[in-house]
Amino acid sequence: MLDVGDEAPEFELPNQHGETVSLSQFAGRRVVVYFYPRANTDGCTVQAREFRDAGAAFDEHDVVVIGISDDPVEDLATFAEDHDLGFHLLSDDGGEVATLYESYGEKQMFGNTFDGVFRNTYVVGTDGTIDAVYEGVTPDGHAEEVLADLSTTPTA
Repeated sequence: MLDVGDEAPEFELPNQHGETVSLSQFAGRRVVVYFYPRANTDGCTVQAREFRDAGAAFDEHDVVVIGISDDPVEDLATFAEDHDLGFHLLSDDGGEVATLYESYGEKQMFGNTFDGVFRNTYVVGTDGTIDAVYEGVTPDGHAEEVLADLSTTPTA
């Protein structure tokens, strides 16, 4: 995992609308970058809805929320529409960005081994360094956990 104080890796990926989004376009603001395995699955939907429902609170802290998975843009568009998600969902087809954030690799499910996205979250500070790291996140309650930490963490 990246550590607090590390430089956040830059990225440039398409969002659910096919628009290119980069980390650097939010320079000077804090950014929650959360990695999730698969759009429209139970845990990922719970997590996304919680970030959606807490949107006003993130706005009050001037924090941008970005979700990243290896889903194709079309799947992200459907996910965003189905659940009224008003934040950026980025398509990291192949997991290159997730790999930079140490959030992609070998996984096992139902006896099968495959490469996929790990459920990790990073808060990038105003100076572009990592302010907080959440590894192996439990979807339920995670957005509130991040918000609580943002309330007690000065902007960097």
